[in-house]
Amino acid sequence: MINLFEYQNKVSFKGNYSGLENFLDEIWNKRERNNFYEIDDSEKVEVQRFVQFIHKTKEIKSNKYVGVIHFEGQKVNLLPKIFYDSEKIYDTKEINAIQQHILWYLSYCRKLKFPNFKSSLGSLKNDFFEILIYLFAKYTRELLSNSIFQQYEEVEREVHNIKGRLNTSAYITENLSKAHWHKVSCTYDSFVMDNKFNRIVKYVTQLLFNVSSNFENRKYLREILFILDDVSDEKASAIECSSIVFNPMYKEFETIRDYCTLFLSNSISIDYKNDLKLFAFLLPMEYLFEDFVFGFINRELKEINVKSQVSSTHLDEGKIFGLKPDLCISTVTKRFIADTKYKIAYSDKNDPKNGVSQNDLYQMVAYAIRFNIQDIVLLYPNMLKTRQNGMSGMQIIDKLATDKEINISSHQLPIINYELFDTESDFRNIELSELFKKQKEELKIKLRDVFDANPL
Repeated sequence: MINLFEYQNKVSFKGNYSGLENFLDEIWNKRERNNFYEIDDSEKVEVQRFVQFIHKTKEIKSNKYVGVIHFEGQKVNLLPKIFYDSEKIYDTKEINAIQQHILWYLSYCRKLKFPNFKSSLGSLKNDFFEILIYLFAKYTRELLSNSIFQQYEEVEREVHNIKGRLNTSAYITENLSKAHWHKVSCTYDSFVMDNKFNRIVKYVTQLLFNVSSNFENRKYLREILFILDDVSDEKASAIECSSIVFNPMYKEFETIRDYCTLFLSNSISIDYKNDLKLFAFLLPMEYLFEDFVFGFINRELKEINVKSQVSSTHLDEGKIFGLKPDLCISTVTKRFIADTKYKIAYSDKNDPKNGVSQNDLYQMVAYAIRFNIQDIVLLYPNMLKTRQNGMSGMQIIDKLATDKEINISSHQLPIINYELFDTESDFRNIELSELFKKQKEELKIKLRDVFDANPL
Protein backbone atom coordinates (compact mmCIF):
# COMPACT_ATOMS: atom_id res chain seq x y z
CA MET A 1 0.00 0.00 0.00
CA ILE A 2 1.31 3.44 -0.99
CA ASN A 3 0.20 6.61 0.83
CA LEU A 4 0.61 9.90 -1.02
CA PHE A 5 -0.40 13.26 0.43
CA GLU A 6 -1.29 16.16 -1.88
CA TYR A 7 1.88 17.91 -3.08
CA GLN A 8 3.85 16.53 -0.10
CA ASN A 9 5.72 13.22 -0.16
CA LYS A 10 6.95 11.19 -3.11
CA VAL A 11 7.30 7.40 -3.19
CA SER A 12 9.04 4.91 -5.45
CA PHE A 13 6.65 2.78 -7.48
CA LYS A 14 8.02 -0.73 -7.88
CA GLY A 15 5.40 -2.08 -10.25
CA ASN A 16 4.51 -1.34 -13.88
CA TYR A 17 5.49 2.35 -13.84
CA SER A 18 4.65 3.18 -17.46
CA GLY A 19 1.48 1.08 -17.25
CA LEU A 20 0.21 3.12 -14.30
CA GLU A 21 0.92 6.37 -16.14
CA ASN A 22 -0.93 5.13 -19.24
CA PHE A 23 -3.85 4.01 -17.07
CA LEU A 24 -4.20 7.43 -15.43
CA ASP A 25 -3.89 9.18 -18.81
CA GLU A 26 -6.74 6.99 -20.03
CA ILE A 27 -8.86 7.92 -17.01
CA TRP A 28 -8.21 11.63 -17.51
CA ASN A 29 -9.15 11.56 -21.17
CA LYS A 30 -12.29 9.49 -20.61
CA ARG A 31 -13.48 11.22 -17.44
CA GLU A 32 -16.99 12.59 -17.33
CA ARG A 33 -16.98 16.17 -18.54
CA ASN A 34 -19.59 17.07 -15.94
CA ASN A 35 -17.31 15.88 -13.13
CA PHE A 36 -18.85 15.73 -9.67
CA TYR A 37 -16.86 18.87 -8.98
CA GLU A 38 -16.18 21.01 -12.02
CA ILE A 39 -12.58 22.14 -12.22
CA ASP A 40 -11.62 25.42 -13.89
CA ASP A 41 -9.78 25.00 -17.20
CA SER A 42 -9.64 21.21 -16.81
CA GLU A 43 -11.27 20.86 -20.22
CA LYS A 44 -8.16 22.44 -21.81
CA VAL A 45 -5.64 20.17 -20.07
CA GLU A 46 -4.78 16.98 -21.92
CA VAL A 47 -2.18 15.56 -19.51
CA GLN A 48 -3.62 13.88 -16.41
CA ARG A 49 -3.37 15.79 -13.12
CA PHE A 50 -4.00 13.00 -10.64
CA VAL A 51 -0.39 11.98 -10.00
CA GLN A 52 3.02 13.41 -10.95
CA PHE A 53 5.47 10.93 -12.49
CA ILE A 54 9.17 11.58 -11.80
CA HIS A 55 10.67 9.42 -14.54
CA LYS A 56 14.32 9.83 -13.54
CA THR A 57 13.80 8.19 -10.14
CA LYS A 58 10.65 6.16 -10.94
CA GLU A 59 8.79 8.00 -8.18
CA ILE A 60 5.21 9.25 -8.00
CA LYS A 61 3.78 12.27 -6.21
CA SER A 62 0.17 13.27 -5.58
CA ASN A 63 -1.46 16.40 -6.96
CA LYS A 64 -4.71 17.91 -5.68
CA TYR A 65 -6.92 14.82 -5.79
CA VAL A 66 -7.87 12.50 -2.95
CA GLY A 67 -9.19 8.96 -3.24
CA VAL A 68 -7.80 5.57 -4.13
CA ILE A 69 -6.18 3.91 -7.14
CA HIS A 70 -5.97 0.13 -7.53
CA PHE A 71 -3.51 -0.98 -10.18
CA GLU A 72 -2.32 -4.54 -10.79
CA GLY A 73 -2.54 -5.60 -7.17
CA GLN A 74 -1.17 -2.36 -5.69
CA LYS A 75 -3.26 0.23 -3.86
CA VAL A 76 -2.35 3.91 -3.89
CA ASN A 77 -4.12 6.11 -1.33
CA LEU A 78 -4.25 9.79 -2.28
CA LEU A 79 -4.75 11.67 0.98
CA PRO A 80 -5.40 15.30 2.03
CA LYS A 81 -2.31 17.39 2.74
CA ILE A 82 -3.79 18.71 6.00
CA PHE A 83 -3.10 15.29 7.57
CA TYR A 84 0.54 15.13 6.49
CA ASP A 85 3.36 14.96 9.00
CA SER A 86 6.80 14.09 7.61
CA GLU A 87 7.86 12.61 10.96
CA LYS A 88 4.87 10.31 11.21
CA ILE A 89 4.55 6.69 10.04
CA TYR A 90 0.98 6.05 8.94
CA ASP A 91 -0.46 2.67 9.79
CA THR A 92 -3.80 1.19 8.77
CA LYS A 93 -5.62 2.72 11.75
CA GLU A 94 -4.48 6.24 10.91
CA ILE A 95 -5.29 5.87 7.20
CA ASN A 96 -8.74 4.71 8.25
CA ALA A 97 -9.08 7.80 10.49
CA ILE A 98 -8.20 10.07 7.56
CA GLN A 99 -10.75 8.35 5.34
CA GLN A 100 -13.41 8.74 8.01
CA HIS A 101 -12.73 12.48 7.96
CA ILE A 102 -13.21 12.53 4.18
CA LEU A 103 -16.53 10.74 4.63
CA TRP A 104 -17.58 13.31 7.23
CA TYR A 105 -16.80 16.12 4.79
CA LEU A 106 -18.71 14.32 2.04
CA SER A 107 -21.72 13.92 4.34
CA TYR A 108 -22.31 17.69 4.12
CA CYS A 109 -21.83 17.87 0.38
CA ARG A 110 -24.72 19.39 -1.57
CA LYS A 111 -24.39 16.91 -4.41
CA LEU A 112 -24.44 13.78 -2.31
CA LYS A 113 -27.12 12.80 0.21
CA PHE A 114 -25.83 10.23 2.67
CA PRO A 115 -28.29 7.74 4.15
CA ASN A 116 -29.44 8.25 7.72
CA PHE A 117 -27.27 5.44 9.10
CA LYS A 118 -24.46 7.13 7.33
CA SER A 119 -21.95 5.26 8.66
CA SER A 120 -21.90 2.46 10.77
CA LEU A 121 -18.72 1.48 9.06
CA GLY A 122 -18.70 -2.00 10.48
CA SER A 123 -15.46 -3.87 10.65
CA LEU A 124 -14.54 -3.57 6.96
CA LYS A 125 -13.25 -0.92 6.38
CA ASN A 126 -9.91 0.63 5.83
CA ASP A 127 -10.49 1.18 2.15
CA PHE A 128 -12.16 4.46 1.24
CA PHE A 129 -13.69 3.07 -1.94
CA GLU A 130 -15.05 -0.02 -0.16
CA ILE A 131 -16.65 2.26 2.46
CA LEU A 132 -18.49 4.20 -0.24
CA ILE A 133 -19.58 0.95 -1.89
CA TYR A 134 -20.83 -0.25 1.49
CA LEU A 135 -22.90 2.91 2.06
CA PHE A 136 -24.41 2.71 -1.42
CA ALA A 137 -25.06 -1.04 -1.35
CA LYS A 138 -26.58 -1.19 2.14
CA TYR A 139 -28.92 1.74 1.58
CA THR A 140 -29.96 0.62 -1.92
CA ARG A 141 -30.57 -2.99 -0.88
CA GLU A 142 -32.74 -1.93 2.07
CA LEU A 143 -34.75 0.57 0.03
CA LEU A 144 -35.32 -1.77 -2.93
CA SER A 145 -36.39 -4.54 -0.55
CA ASN A 146 -39.31 -2.36 0.54
CA SER A 147 -40.06 -0.33 -2.56
CA ILE A 148 -39.26 -0.62 -6.28
CA PHE A 149 -39.09 2.53 -8.35
CA GLN A 150 -41.57 2.42 -11.22
CA GLN A 151 -42.54 5.10 -13.69
CA TYR A 152 -44.40 5.59 -16.94
CA GLU A 153 -42.30 5.05 -20.03
CA GLU A 154 -43.31 5.04 -23.67
CA VAL A 155 -43.26 1.52 -25.12
CA GLU A 156 -44.03 0.14 -28.56
CA ARG A 157 -45.67 -3.28 -28.59
CA GLU A 158 -48.12 -5.51 -30.44
CA VAL A 159 -51.39 -5.84 -28.49
CA HIS A 160 -54.82 -7.37 -29.19
CA ASN A 161 -56.74 -4.14 -28.62
CA ILE A 162 -55.78 -0.60 -29.62
CA LYS A 163 -53.99 1.07 -26.75
CA GLY A 164 -52.50 4.54 -26.85
CA ARG A 165 -51.45 5.50 -30.41
CA LEU A 166 -51.88 3.18 -33.39
CA ASN A 167 -48.71 2.78 -35.48
CA THR A 168 -50.47 2.63 -38.84
CA SER A 169 -47.46 2.03 -41.07
CA ALA A 170 -46.08 -0.70 -38.80
CA TYR A 171 -49.53 -2.37 -38.66
CA ILE A 172 -49.76 -2.46 -42.46
CA THR A 173 -46.21 -3.71 -43.11
CA GLU A 174 -45.74 -6.05 -40.15
CA ASN A 175 -49.25 -7.24 -39.35
CA LEU A 176 -51.66 -7.09 -42.28
CA SER A 177 -49.04 -8.13 -44.83
CA LYS A 178 -48.16 -11.18 -42.72
CA ALA A 179 -51.74 -12.13 -41.82
CA HIS A 180 -51.28 -11.01 -38.21
CA TRP A 181 -54.27 -8.69 -38.53
CA HIS A 182 -55.52 -9.64 -35.04
CA LYS A 183 -52.42 -8.01 -33.47
CA VAL A 184 -52.15 -4.21 -33.39
CA SER A 185 -48.88 -2.28 -33.20
CA CYS A 186 -49.34 0.55 -30.69
CA THR A 187 -47.25 3.07 -28.77
CA TYR A 188 -48.45 3.82 -25.26
CA ASP A 189 -47.26 4.75 -21.76
CA SER A 190 -46.72 1.83 -19.42
CA PHE A 191 -45.98 1.86 -15.68
CA VAL A 192 -42.83 -0.26 -15.74
CA MET A 193 -39.97 -1.42 -13.54
CA ASP A 194 -37.62 -1.60 -16.53
CA ASN A 195 -37.05 2.17 -16.64
CA LYS A 196 -34.09 4.50 -17.06
CA PHE A 197 -33.36 4.91 -13.36
CA ASN A 198 -33.39 1.20 -12.55
CA ARG A 199 -31.16 0.51 -15.57
CA ILE A 200 -28.64 3.04 -14.22
CA VAL A 201 -28.74 1.48 -10.73
CA LYS A 202 -28.21 -1.98 -12.21
CA TYR A 203 -25.29 -0.76 -14.34
CA VAL A 204 -23.54 0.92 -11.39
CA THR A 205 -24.18 -2.13 -9.18
CA GLN A 206 -22.57 -4.41 -11.76
CA LEU A 207 -19.51 -2.15 -11.97
CA LEU A 208 -19.10 -2.10 -8.22
CA PHE A 209 -19.65 -5.84 -7.90
CA ASN A 210 -16.79 -6.41 -10.34
CA VAL A 211 -14.30 -4.29 -8.35
CA SER A 212 -15.29 -4.87 -4.73
CA SER A 213 -13.29 -7.46 -2.82
CA ASN A 214 -15.27 -7.20 0.42
CA PHE A 215 -17.58 -10.15 1.15
CA GLU A 216 -20.29 -8.06 2.80
CA ASN A 217 -20.34 -5.51 -0.02
CA ARG A 218 -20.53 -8.21 -2.68
CA LYS A 219 -23.42 -9.85 -0.79
CA TYR A 220 -25.45 -6.62 -0.78
CA LEU A 221 -24.63 -5.90 -4.43
CA ARG A 222 -25.60 -9.44 -5.46
CA GLU A 223 -28.97 -8.99 -3.74
CA ILE A 224 -29.54 -5.70 -5.60
CA LEU A 225 -28.80 -7.42 -8.91
CA PHE A 226 -31.25 -10.19 -8.00
CA ILE A 227 -34.00 -7.63 -7.30
CA LEU A 228 -33.29 -5.87 -10.62
CA ASP A 229 -32.90 -9.08 -12.62
CA ASP A 230 -35.81 -8.18 -14.98
CA VAL A 231 -34.30 -4.76 -15.74
CA SER A 232 -32.44 -4.42 -19.05
CA ASP A 233 -28.64 -4.22 -19.12
CA GLU A 234 -27.62 -0.83 -20.46
CA LYS A 235 -24.59 1.45 -20.06
CA ALA A 236 -25.12 4.78 -18.31
CA SER A 237 -23.34 8.09 -17.79
CA ALA A 238 -23.25 10.62 -14.96
CA ILE A 239 -25.06 13.14 -17.17
CA GLU A 240 -28.02 10.80 -17.62
CA CYS A 241 -28.03 9.96 -13.93
CA SER A 242 -27.94 13.53 -12.60
CA SER A 243 -30.79 14.56 -14.95
CA ILE A 244 -33.31 12.24 -13.26
CA VAL A 245 -35.91 14.04 -11.14
CA PHE A 246 -38.22 12.32 -8.67
CA ASN A 247 -41.64 13.32 -7.44
CA PRO A 248 -42.09 13.55 -3.64
CA MET A 249 -43.44 9.98 -3.45
CA TYR A 250 -40.02 8.64 -4.48
CA LYS A 251 -37.86 11.15 -2.61
CA GLU A 252 -35.81 8.40 -0.90
CA PHE A 253 -34.44 7.35 -4.28
CA GLU A 254 -32.58 10.67 -4.62
CA THR A 255 -29.85 9.26 -2.37
CA ILE A 256 -29.32 6.31 -4.73
CA ARG A 257 -29.25 8.67 -7.71
CA ASP A 258 -26.62 10.87 -6.03
CA TYR A 259 -24.41 7.88 -5.20
CA CYS A 260 -24.68 6.64 -8.78
CA THR A 261 -23.69 10.09 -10.04
CA LEU A 262 -20.73 10.12 -7.68
CA PHE A 263 -19.48 6.72 -8.86
CA LEU A 264 -20.04 7.40 -12.55
CA SER A 265 -18.33 10.79 -12.33
CA ASN A 266 -15.27 9.81 -10.35
CA SER A 267 -14.61 6.10 -10.64
CA ILE A 268 -12.98 4.27 -13.49
CA SER A 269 -13.22 0.58 -12.83
CA ILE A 270 -14.47 -0.03 -15.97
CA ASP A 271 -13.46 -2.25 -18.85
CA TYR A 272 -9.97 -0.82 -19.30
CA LYS A 273 -8.38 -3.43 -21.57
CA ASN A 274 -10.81 -5.93 -20.02
CA ASP A 275 -8.84 -5.83 -16.76
CA LEU A 276 -11.14 -5.22 -13.81
CA LYS A 277 -8.18 -5.15 -11.44
CA LEU A 278 -7.66 -1.53 -12.44
CA PHE A 279 -9.80 1.22 -11.03
CA ALA A 280 -9.61 4.64 -9.46
CA PHE A 281 -11.90 6.87 -7.42
CA LEU A 282 -10.69 10.47 -7.24
CA LEU A 283 -12.05 13.78 -5.92
CA PRO A 284 -10.48 17.28 -5.96
CA MET A 285 -10.08 18.18 -2.29
CA GLU A 286 -10.24 21.97 -2.63
CA TYR A 287 -13.77 21.74 -4.02
CA LEU A 288 -14.76 19.21 -1.38
CA PHE A 289 -13.56 21.61 1.35
CA GLU A 290 -15.59 24.48 -0.12
CA ASP A 291 -18.69 22.30 -0.42
CA PHE A 292 -18.25 21.00 3.12
CA VAL A 293 -18.07 24.49 4.64
CA PHE A 294 -21.15 25.65 2.72
CA GLY A 295 -23.11 22.51 3.57
CA PHE A 296 -22.15 22.67 7.25
CA ILE A 297 -23.23 26.30 7.64
CA ASN A 298 -26.41 25.74 5.66
CA ARG A 299 -27.44 22.65 7.64
CA GLU A 300 -26.14 23.30 11.16
CA LEU A 301 -26.31 27.10 11.63
CA LYS A 302 -29.84 28.28 10.90
CA GLU A 303 -29.04 31.73 12.29
CA ILE A 304 -26.65 32.30 9.39
CA ASN A 305 -27.96 32.77 5.86
CA VAL A 306 -25.46 31.50 3.29
CA LYS A 307 -25.40 31.62 -0.51
CA SER A 308 -22.79 29.93 -2.66
CA GLN A 309 -21.01 31.13 -5.81
CA VAL A 310 -23.09 34.30 -6.31
CA SER A 311 -22.13 35.46 -9.80
CA SER A 312 -24.35 38.49 -10.50
CA THR A 313 -21.56 41.05 -9.86
CA HIS A 314 -18.69 41.98 -12.19
CA LEU A 315 -15.36 43.69 -11.65
CA ASP A 316 -15.82 46.02 -14.64
CA GLU A 317 -18.77 48.01 -15.92
CA GLY A 318 -18.63 46.18 -19.24
CA LYS A 319 -19.49 42.97 -17.34
CA ILE A 320 -16.64 41.03 -18.89
CA PHE A 321 -14.77 40.02 -15.73
CA GLY A 322 -17.11 38.19 -13.38
CA LEU A 323 -16.73 37.94 -9.62
CA LYS A 324 -17.80 34.77 -7.88
CA PRO A 325 -16.98 34.60 -4.16
CA ASP A 326 -17.35 31.19 -2.53
CA LEU A 327 -19.85 32.31 0.10
CA CYS A 328 -22.09 35.32 0.72
CA ILE A 329 -23.06 35.38 4.40
CA SER A 330 -25.65 37.43 6.24
CA THR A 331 -26.69 37.45 9.89
CA VAL A 332 -29.17 39.61 11.77
CA THR A 333 -26.64 42.43 12.09
CA LYS A 334 -23.93 41.97 9.42
CA ARG A 335 -23.06 40.91 5.91
CA PHE A 336 -19.86 39.04 4.97
CA ILE A 337 -18.01 37.78 1.94
CA ALA A 338 -16.28 34.49 2.80
CA ASP A 339 -13.80 32.53 0.70
CA THR A 340 -12.66 29.03 1.51
CA LYS A 341 -8.93 28.51 0.97
CA TYR A 342 -7.77 24.92 1.02
CA LYS A 343 -4.18 25.87 1.77
CA ILE A 344 -1.59 25.34 4.49
CA ALA A 345 -1.74 28.41 6.73
CA TYR A 346 -0.37 29.28 10.19
CA SER A 347 2.33 26.62 9.86
CA ASP A 348 5.26 29.05 10.26
CA LYS A 349 5.30 31.16 13.41
CA ASN A 350 7.88 33.48 11.85
CA ASP A 351 5.69 34.33 8.86
CA PRO A 352 3.95 37.69 9.50
CA LYS A 353 1.47 36.90 6.71
CA ASN A 354 0.53 33.58 8.39
CA GLY A 355 0.46 31.89 4.98
CA VAL A 356 -2.14 34.28 3.57
CA SER A 357 -1.44 34.85 -0.12
CA GLN A 358 -1.09 38.41 -1.39
CA ASN A 359 -3.13 37.48 -4.48
CA ASP A 360 -5.92 36.24 -2.20
CA LEU A 361 -5.82 39.59 -0.43
CA TYR A 362 -6.15 41.48 -3.71
CA GLN A 363 -9.10 39.28 -4.61
CA MET A 364 -10.82 39.98 -1.28
CA VAL A 365 -10.42 43.74 -1.67
CA ALA A 366 -12.06 43.51 -5.11
CA TYR A 367 -14.96 41.57 -3.58
CA ALA A 368 -15.38 44.16 -0.80
CA ILE A 369 -15.48 47.09 -3.21
CA ARG A 370 -17.76 45.60 -5.85
CA PHE A 371 -20.19 43.91 -3.41
CA ASN A 372 -20.09 46.93 -1.07
CA ILE A 373 -19.40 44.69 1.92
CA GLN A 374 -16.82 45.76 4.52
CA ASP A 375 -16.29 42.44 6.33
CA ILE A 376 -14.28 39.81 4.47
CA VAL A 377 -13.42 36.37 5.88
CA LEU A 378 -10.86 33.82 4.69
CA LEU A 379 -11.49 30.27 5.93
CA TYR A 380 -8.63 27.74 6.09
CA PRO A 381 -8.56 24.13 7.37
CA ASN A 382 -6.52 23.30 10.44
CA MET A 383 -3.81 20.64 10.25
CA LEU A 384 -2.86 17.44 12.01
CA LYS A 385 0.76 18.46 12.56
CA THR A 386 0.44 21.96 14.08
CA ARG A 387 -2.78 21.35 16.01
CA GLN A 388 -3.92 24.92 16.33
CA ASN A 389 -6.83 27.06 15.21
CA GLY A 390 -5.07 30.21 14.11
CA MET A 391 -6.69 33.53 13.31
CA SER A 392 -5.57 37.00 12.32
CA GLY A 393 -7.05 40.26 11.07
CA MET A 394 -6.09 43.31 9.10
CA GLN A 395 -7.65 46.58 8.06
CA ILE A 396 -7.41 48.21 4.63
CA ILE A 397 -8.46 51.81 4.04
CA ASP A 398 -10.15 52.54 0.72
CA LYS A 399 -8.89 56.04 -0.19
CA LEU A 400 -11.32 56.27 -3.11
CA ALA A 401 -14.32 55.81 -0.84
CA THR A 402 -13.77 58.52 1.79
CA ASP A 403 -11.49 56.36 3.88
CA LYS A 404 -13.96 53.48 4.14
CA GLU A 405 -12.48 50.65 6.16
CA ILE A 406 -12.33 47.07 4.85
CA ASN A 407 -11.93 44.46 7.56
CA ILE A 408 -10.29 41.21 6.47
CA SER A 409 -9.85 38.32 8.87
CA SER A 410 -8.52 34.81 8.35
CA HIS A 411 -9.41 31.77 10.44
CA GLN A 412 -8.51 28.12 10.70
CA LEU A 413 -11.54 25.89 11.06
CA PRO A 414 -11.39 22.95 13.50
CA ILE A 415 -12.25 20.16 11.05
CA ILE A 416 -9.89 17.47 12.42
CA ASN A 417 -10.78 15.14 15.27
CA TYR A 418 -7.35 14.62 16.86
CA GLU A 419 -8.66 11.90 19.18
CA LEU A 420 -8.85 9.49 16.26
CA PHE A 421 -5.07 9.73 15.92
CA ASP A 422 -4.12 9.92 19.59
CA THR A 423 -5.72 6.86 21.14
CA GLU A 424 -5.46 3.13 20.55
CA SER A 425 -9.24 2.73 20.57
CA ASP A 426 -10.95 1.21 17.54
CA PHE A 427 -13.52 3.70 16.23
CA ARG A 428 -14.65 1.72 13.21
CA ASN A 429 -17.90 0.48 14.74
CA ILE A 430 -19.06 3.96 15.78
CA GLU A 431 -21.46 5.84 13.54
CA LEU A 432 -20.00 8.79 11.68
CA SER A 433 -22.39 11.29 13.26
CA GLU A 434 -21.35 10.10 16.73
CA LEU A 435 -17.68 9.96 15.83
CA PHE A 436 -17.62 13.66 14.90
CA LYS A 437 -20.23 14.91 17.37
CA LYS A 438 -17.70 16.86 19.45
CA GLN A 439 -16.02 18.21 16.33
CA LYS A 440 -19.35 19.40 14.97
CA GLU A 441 -20.07 21.41 18.11
CA GLU A 442 -16.58 22.89 18.11
CA LEU A 443 -16.94 23.95 14.47
CA LYS A 444 -20.36 25.49 15.14
CA ILE A 445 -18.93 27.59 17.99
CA LYS A 446 -16.01 28.70 15.80
CA LEU A 447 -18.22 29.75 12.87
CA ARG A 448 -20.64 31.62 15.12
CA ASP A 449 -17.66 33.51 16.52
CA VAL A 450 -16.27 34.24 13.04
CA PHE A 451 -19.58 35.65 11.79
CA ASP A 452 -20.64 37.23 15.08
CA ALA A 453 -23.86 35.21 15.09
CA ASN A 454 -25.94 34.30 18.11
CA PRO A 455 -27.45 30.80 18.25
CA LEU A 456 -31.21 30.54 17.78
